Amino acid sequence: MQKREQAKVTGSTGGSAAPPPKRGRPFGSGSSNAAAAAAAAAAAAAADSAAPSTLLGPSLQVHSAFAEQNNKRIVLALQSGLKSELTWALNALTLLSFKEKDEVRKDATPLAKIPGLLDALLQVIDDWRDIALPRVLVKAPRVRLLGANAAVTGFGLEYEALNSNESFPHSSTGSGPVRKSTTKSRPAGLWFEEDGLFNLDDVGRIEKQQFAVAASNIVRNFSFMPDNEFIMGQHRHCLETLFQCLADYVTEDEELVTNALETMVNIGPLIDLRIFSSQKPSFIKMTEKRAVQALMGVLGSAVKAWHCAAAELIGRLIINSDNEPFLIPCASQIYKRLVDIMSQPATDAQAAAIGALYNLSEINIDCRLKLASERWAIDRLLKVIKMPHPVPEVCRKAATILENLASEPQNKPLLLVHENAFAEMLFGDPRYSDIFSRILYELTSRPSNKMASARGIWGM
Repeated sequence: MQKREQAKVTGSTGGSAAPPPKRGRPFGSGSSNAAAAAAAAAAAAAADSAAPSTLLGPSLQVHSAFAEQNNKRIVLALQSGLKSELTWALNALTLLSFKEKDEVRKDATPLAKIPGLLDALLQVIDDWRDIALPRVLVKAPRVRLLGANAAVTGFGLEYEALNSNESFPHSSTGSGPVRKSTTKSRPAGLWFEEDGLFNLDDVGRIEKQQFAVAASNIVRNFSFMPDNEFIMGQHRHCLETLFQCLADYVTEDEELVTNALETMVNIGPLIDLRIFSSQKPSFIKMTEKRAVQALMGVLGSAVKAWHCAAAELIGRLIINSDNEPFLIPCASQIYKRLVDIMSQPATDAQAAAIGALYNLSEINIDCRLKLASERWAIDRLLKVIKMPHPVPEVCRKAATILENLASEPQNKPLLLVHENAFAEMLFGDPRYSDIFSRILYELTSRPSNKMASARGIWGM
């Protein structure tokens, strides 16, 4: 697996824990015999002739030329909506997009550059999200590209349902003949009552959900490939789908939300929220304000992995100055939540919060004033340094945040209360002594600070 953001701009969350290992794996490898057979067929058709001896344990290798030779077939299979075709395409893409850090196959294919592939994957996710919502909120059915003459898609128990003497109409006509049978009769349009081309039973809905999660996992794997980052960061349909998953995090599939967060963290510095008001075609009604609200909702989530990733994403979005007008109105809420996250004992949560605060504190004076006035902000920054945090770069960023706060004269009364703690850090830890010496210089060197100094020293 490629490391996330190895050579990213300096505003990324330095010192944070390494990204979690990929969950990319052959989809359906343990769910059903049909899916397992399709995975084996896809692997056998494209695997390298000899497996490298340096890899430990079982491994599936797919030659990089497989995507070039079958790119049109993969896209058409995703667009078809047929279970067997989707299974084959998702299995092949999962293997192609998964890349270990020290893998022998170095030439990973920039899959996002295949025409129509990213849109076809997002379509699989959108199809599940449409039927996952209540009927009153379901969008109008989309035009089907392939398989228009197929009686069934293969999802759920359609074959068993159509095994009777009944003849069901095609969805495009909306009506058709119904053959008489000895079994209990039912309206001809019942099978096609659901929005979309075919109605799905519970089994079919679960399969659709699994396919959507597999597609989101492939999109997540795409974001780890440097060649795909720019394409995905400028792809409106991709960003709309990802932010919509965040907006529905309460009811959405958990792995779908997690994959969306990890994808956006990978491409975070390349995301420009102004894309939602651009002239590019829109697939989901998403605005800059709704995107920020969705991100704030996940930031306030009780799930540690989610609010840590949301904090890291905010820190990367703010690197782009064009995103500041959309994030600054929520600055007070962001600071309060990030300070709360810093109080958690988990070191990765502290690293994510400090990384975001580090970038936010360098925006303008107003941000530094609001952060300094946030209750417990200075105390918890000092606590992270005193512990100390196992990653020295996180401690240095926390000290730098304090230095940025000390550069504003309005913050000095709040910082002088901690003057003794700053002096202890100056003489205690030589790694950060240069930063705390500058902080103490800012607090005590100017003659206009006599009253503030007395208040800090004597508790006036």
